[in-house]
Amino acid sequence: MSAVGKTDKANFESDVLKSGKPVLVDFWAEWCGPCRTLGPVLDEVAGELGEKATILKVNVDENGELAQQYGIRGIPTMIFFKDGQAAKTLVGVQPKEEIKKSLEELA
Repeated sequence: MSAVGKTDKANFESDVLKSGKPVLVDFWAEWCGPCRTLGPVLDEVAGELGEKATILKVNVDENGELAQQYGIRGIPTMIFFKDGQAAKTLVGVQPKEEIKKSLEELA
């Protein structure tokens, strides 16, 4: 079972903006090769960080409005949220340590 959840326009506010802990939102799509490469990396990070942070995926094909709202131009794009604010953005496949460090900095 994946420790990475999913969110969408309907749940974004409660899942991300009102979360009491750092949230990484991965904007991705089914057809995107690099997005699929990133998936297992995010699963590992989620497993290692446990309850300290939340990792959620947003399918840009199903949630175009959200992607537009956050200026997503290329995928995968990861946006790190803290206290309802976008604190950091990483574009493209990143090393696990970089993703983990980015989340830990916000915790």
